[in-house]
Amino acid sequence: MIQNRFRAPSWALLALLGACGGGDVEEGQLRGTVGVDGSSTVFPITEAVAEDFRAEAPAVRVTVGISGTGGGFKKFANAEIDIADASRPIDPTEVAAAQANGIEFIELPIAYDGLSVVVHPSNDWVDHLTVEELQRIWQPESTVRTWRDVRPQWPDREIALYGPGTDSGTFDYFTEAIMGRSGASRSDYTASEDDNVLVQGVGGDPSALGFFGFAYYVENAERLKIVPIDPGTGPVAPSQATINDGSYRPLSRPVLIYVARPSADRPEVAAFVDFYLDQVATLAEEVGYVALPEEAYAAVEQHWRRRVTGSVYSGGHTTGTSIVELLGQASTAPSVE
Repeated sequence: MIQNRFRAPSWALLALLGACGGGDVEEGQLRGTVGVDGSSTVFPITEAVAEDFRAEAPAVRVTVGISGTGGGFKKFANAEIDIADASRPIDPTEVAAAQANGIEFIELPIAYDGLSVVVHPSNDWVDHLTVEELQRIWQPESTVRTWRDVRPQWPDREIALYGPGTDSGTFDYFTEAIMGRSGASRSDYTASEDDNVLVQGVGGDPSALGFFGFAYYVENAERLKIVPIDPGTGPVAPSQATINDGSYRPLSRPVLIYVARPSADRPEVAAFVDFYLDQVATLAEEVGYVALPEEAYAAVEQHWRRRVTGSVYSGGHTTGTSIVELLGQASTAPSVE
């Protein structure tokens, strides 16, 4: 964990919120509980923010869980948590579940991430994979069993596959980007909602192939070998530069947090989200994500400040449209200030 990263003067903000918070504050001290759960991909950034926030507001208890994006949205729709970490935008069925329980939400993109396809460092035959090869490997009822099944010149060694579980937003995004349909995947692979388990699996098996978020590759680069992906225009490896400029296709995506609208009125939740957005641009790159452009963070902060509800992604990742443009579509919502 990165220590002593930020020394932002947050107490003025907390005192202001405390003055407006009535019974939640005693003798100027912000109090309460903030519940966060969801994506293991987003967990490192949220946990780091939470750790720094605890130092600023020690009487606020911030809990950060890992249930996968889908699992987090289930808890979110049931009003069990205040904030959902998500490695993909909320889908229509999850929106409907939240609406059925009267839960409106504020959608806040916080960074870019690129899904990383990885092999063991001793793998000296894979120089890149095409999108078509990934499709053949991972499609439902795939007949690919060995590396030779992918390319004839590769070894006749069985591939040990590792990937996120079906509740993971990483799983949803990978299947949508590679298969063209969310959830379309073979099932005979080692699955885990915890990316650390996948890192250990691929890092311990010379015949392995797996995928997970770029941040986890960065943290474990010495134990893994990255695989460039060719979408038809030449192989490109994920990096901060290629994810940010869009050349790493089709496996780059936004990561987000969702704040329950009722929770946003609680001083401790509002203060935590304010703190989160204040720190995230710096922290994103420190934990291996790609920070949004400055103008995008300005748009996200305005989106939060105005408490604009709903999803600008219409249930899926919108390619070719910037976050600034997407959030601008909701800019006519009335301000709460």
